[in-house]
Amino acid sequence: MISMRKENERDIKRPRRIWRDRDDPPELTQEWIDHANVYHGKKLARLGWPPADVRKVSTTLRLSPEVIEHFRAAGPEVQTRIDEELKRLVSRARAAATRRR
Repeated sequence: MISMRKENERDIKRPRRIWRDRDDPPELTQEWIDHANVYHGKKLARLGWPPADVRKVSTTLRLSPEVIEHFRAAGPEVQTRIDEELKRLVSRARAAATRRR
């Protein structure tokens, strides 16, 4: 079942038509389909990527301009690549710490 209900206030304002007659369905435009909510029974379906096994923590990090320029010059997904580099550093530091024990 597809509903025209607004999920939150940021949704695009569009006229809401209450539809009750099966012989007079609303017009299904591409815009309507793009903004429609999809339900499985009474439960709103989760669209997009499935939840990750390990969720990332949202934080604010101040980096020097040359670091940002370096990662931006290498292409898109700057945050992902910075995260990968930091994980590599953490892994090396943990390995070095276990060798010192």
